[in-house]
Amino acid sequence: MAPSTSVPTAEHILAPETLLKKRRTTDTSREAKLQAAIEARKLRKEKRKVIFKRAGQYIQEYRDAERETIRLKREARKTGDFFVPAQSKILFVVRLKGISKIAPKPKKILQLLRLLQINNGVFIRATKATLNMLQLVNPYVTYGEPNLKAIRELIYKRGYAKIDGQRIPITDNQIIEKQLGKHGIICMEDLVHEIATCGPNFKQATQALWPFKLSNPNGGWRPRKFIGYVENGDAGDRETNMSKLIHQMV
Repeated sequence: MAPSTSVPTAEHILAPETLLKKRRTTDTSREAKLQAAIEARKLRKEKRKVIFKRAGQYIQEYRDAERETIRLKREARKTGDFFVPAQSKILFVVRLKGISKIAPKPKKILQLLRLLQINNGVFIRATKATLNMLQLVNPYVTYGEPNLKAIRELIYKRGYAKIDGQRIPITDNQIIEKQLGKHGIICMEDLVHEIATCGPNFKQATQALWPFKLSNPNGGWRPRKFIGYVENGDAGDRETNMSKLIHQMV
């Protein structure tokens, strides 16, 4: 009778040490990724709560300001006085003219304002210096005081972030937080509030935005586009009528 020969099974074959080490590393990496995903999910949930809370505070702040304005108007009517609203701290400026036939100084001012193309628009702080600059480029731009609705419409519909010199669409709040998180601006409503109230980080907020690229207004510009707005043209200061133009161009 021939001697029996036993074939080694899988249990008798020991896995190489390198393979065991690789498996341990893979398991550790998988656990770390899973834990990181759980932590990220918790963080996003906490941030959503913060964002909702801030949005509620901003809405209440806007309502209180509106009610105070209504109260002051009523008080003025009772006493027979005129109510003069506070001058807006911000302006929205839109370029009307191309690059041809512009003197060097106005051309430089348009570059400083980041208005490089026709129908480009930017938010600026209304100061003595900026108002003087606008006077020098008055025939080539139109500007005025945007209301909250116009500011929100611009940012939500035409807002693009400026990241490493590139024009990036703002698809979620993480893009805003990456650019402005160190200034306490982590979401769209933070950005809207900072600009609408001309907050302490107004400059950083506007610089993080690419100049708005707008369309021609519905119905087109007036035939005498470069004549002053008060003279039935389009150029110059529109004051509170700027919001209507923004709505037509977005």
